Amino acid sequence: MDLDGPASDYLRAYRLIPAKPGFRPATLRHLLTQTAGVRTARTAADLLRPVMGWGVPAGRPVPSLAEYYRDGLHIDVEPGTRWAYSNHGFATVGQVVEDVSGLPFGRYLVEQIFEPLGMDSTDLTRSARVRACLATGYQLGSGGLVRVRDYENVPAGGGSVYSTTRDMTRYAAALLGGGTSARGQVLRPETLARMFEPHYQPDPRIPGMGLGFFRDEIAGHRTVGHDGIWTGFHAALLLAPDDGTGVVALANTGPFNPVAAPGPVVRAVLRSLLGLPDDAVRTDVPPQPQVWRELCGWYTLGPGVLTDPQPRLLLAAGAEVAVRRGQLVIRGQVPVPEVRRGLRLHPDGDDPNAFRIQLPPAGPGTSRVAFSRGPGGEVTALHLDTYPMTLHKRPAVRNPRPWINGALAAGATALAVRHRARARHGARDG
Repeated sequence: MDLDGPASDYLRAYRLIPAKPGFRPATLRHLLTQTAGVRTARTAADLLRPVMGWGVPAGRPVPSLAEYYRDGLHIDVEPGTRWAYSNHGFATVGQVVEDVSGLPFGRYLVEQIFEPLGMDSTDLTRSARVRACLATGYQLGSGGLVRVRDYENVPAGGGSVYSTTRDMTRYAAALLGGGTSARGQVLRPETLARMFEPHYQPDPRIPGMGLGFFRDEIAGHRTVGHDGIWTGFHAALLLAPDDGTGVVALANTGPFNPVAAPGPVVRAVLRSLLGLPDDAVRTDVPPQPQVWRELCGWYTLGPGVLTDPQPRLLLAAGAEVAVRRGQLVIRGQVPVPEVRRGLRLHPDGDDPNAFRIQLPPAGPGTSRVAFSRGPGGEVTALHLDTYPMTLHKRPAVRNPRPWINGALAAGATALAVRHRARARHGARDG
């Protein structure tokens, strides 16, 4: 198949529907790099459903993707112009495999990947080989661990493999071995090498996205990996291909959001295995406040609320870069104290437009923040490397903080006036 040909040339089960007729076609490369513009939630109603409408309670029939997307899968943003994670996009890749091969996607995975690698306790569905060994998922409540409701993932190609730690380490070993493990071969080394290369980079200073893999580096060591999130379950895979080292972490306790233990665990363990120091911001780089005024302002994720609502859990409407108590910070509009106060932007070298932030809301570690400029030298955007997202600078009038602060102040004033009026009324009654 042609990675740069229209995905609709291979997709038979349902339609991809662009928001505007002038959009370029979504390609397989777009789908594999999360740049196809596919929305995360099918409809606004899915945002209010458990697990964003991706699941059905265990024991109930799981619809086919043709049924699930019977009204078509909508593309909200022109493909290739913006990174936005979508399980529906990867489910579509799985459906393409099914439509082209003529085999159910789960069977294709078993025959072409799982069995050749000796992953005999792994499947895409709750088959006999996995059903007897299923773990129970939990969330931590005020009274302790609470068992979560069991859901099956409908867009299975977007993540729903049932597996064990042993099988996942066999998978990791195959990735580190150029597509070959002690049990068999599933990819040619040159194919896997291309998958690890950057296929989407919003900025040269950001590692970007490979074909299905997040790219990064740890103290000069190249890494690739991916994580998985479901209600009550979290997983993370992180590899240092040039070092032949990888880490897998699985957990059956956690909320349905990206903040969970496996991500920080795999990073910390990989650093330990490579003999690297803890991830920390640099303290030997002097700040360059002469450029701060140009960097300050309001940055937004762009249009398309349904395209990817998950970053908005951390940033809400966008991010503000400001000087606070003599420090340059980036802050969002959500009720997370660290984010609302602002995460300090620490200079990260000679480039005055490159920074790092500590990540207390998501566990230990740091993340890059890089500002880009237009032809005239004006600041146009900031880029994050935790996920290769871009936020575009907007006019100050678009910043909601003054309006929010004004509304809060007005509300506080109204409450104070009402309280004083009641106090006076009570005094007269007395």
